[in-house]
Amino acid sequence: MTPPLVRSGDVLHLSRAASVQFVRPITVRVIRVLTDWHTYDGWVWVDAYVLDAAGDAVSRRTLFLQPSGAGHLKAPLPRPAARRPIPRKVSTS
Repeated sequence: MTPPLVRSGDVLHLSRAASVQFVRPITVRVIRVLTDWHTYDGWVWVDAYVLDAAGDAVSRRTLFLQPSGAGHLKAPLPRPAARRPIPRKVSTS
């Protein structure tokens, strides 16, 4: 058995090239590769978080895919903390 081309922490863009189930492409962050699940040669099962446009996890899924068809992306940078408004003094005169 060849080692998986997908590892924990990878951010993947999944489209029909990875599996026919991805009619609408999605972006996921791999939690773990399920190496103990039996599958066809060249396919893997993964647990992953589906990411939104901001890079936030919106759901968790178990996916069956071909790593050769998955696009590897650089991990999105964490978003900066929201800025708080500066308190302004209100004149009472």
